[in-house]
Amino acid sequence: MNVAYAALRVLAGLGLMLANGVVLIYMLRKVLGHLHVRLGPMEVGPKGIVQTTADVLKLLTKEDPTPAAVDKVIYFIAPAVVFVPSLMAYAALPFSAKWHITDLNLGLLYTFSILSLIPLGILMAGWASSNKWSLFGGMRAVAQQIACEVPLLLAALPVVLLAGSLNMNDIVKAQAGYWLGFIPAWFWIPMFPALILYLISALIETNQTPFDMSEAESELVAGFATEYASMKFGLLFLSEFSNLFVQSALIVTLFFGGWLIPFVPLELQQKIGISAPVVFMLKTYLVIFVMMWIRGTLPRVRIDHMMSLGWKILLPVSVSWAMITAFVVKLAEVGR
Repeated sequence: MNVAYAALRVLAGLGLMLANGVVLIYMLRKVLGHLHVRLGPMEVGPKGIVQTTADVLKLLTKEDPTPAAVDKVIYFIAPAVVFVPSLMAYAALPFSAKWHITDLNLGLLYTFSILSLIPLGILMAGWASSNKWSLFGGMRAVAQQIACEVPLLLAALPVVLLAGSLNMNDIVKAQAGYWLGFIPAWFWIPMFPALILYLISALIETNQTPFDMSEAESELVAGFATEYASMKFGLLFLSEFSNLFVQSALIVTLFFGGWLIPFVPLELQQKIGISAPVVFMLKTYLVIFVMMWIRGTLPRVRIDHMMSLGWKILLPVSVSWAMITAFVVKLAEVGR
């Protein structure tokens, strides 16, 4: 029974990942269409709503050629190395106090660790393709990952220090309550700099414009995925949209109260069944919309500018803010 229950949870996570991919692709096309004053998908289904489903069917049925010069073992393994960590990252996300695949005491650390494996798969895809443009894309992916990974972790550290836990449900519960009796506690004013640092690092981490270095939309080739077709190509980019959802869910968990509903007592929220996951998903999709808004607004930066941003700005500022938060937390403990 326990094995079957665990398998159902994994299948639920896979189903959510696949559904998110379909919804997010359509959402991106529509958001960018409105931002750029164009329609986006319109022909397949009402308002083009079935267009993404048609694209999935096309990827499932189209020819899947394999270039002659590729390293076949690594070439075929790479999409799985990218896809599997993206799926595993769903495991610790707290959709509510009870709705999660697993409740890990080190859930935040687990999620960051799993996501850090994805650039390895991207580099494998670029290396195995025997294509210099693919290799450049893979190398840029690793470069930007290294530049943003430490600032991303350090931007989350102030929240962990204030919550006193790496369990994501505990982090959400620590944001219950109110400032001045009416302002939800997850509007932590001291956390605003950490939120900005985390958002910028998350944009780099998820390969979103203006930091889409590993697969640049403005280039004539598809970066690390140039030599991939059919569902291998689909798995690579399903993972990219999945990572966008995971990072947005982490932002909601760390900075916007997760599944908490403003002005509703915590005890009551934990008893209400479906409302908390719905609130969590709505908040997550609102953050996704903001990230797509940024994607459709800002021009792509140069790789050297992005590296300078990561090493010369994000890293020292995130270290400084984490140290300031740690000092304040310790000072408050001593003063009790």
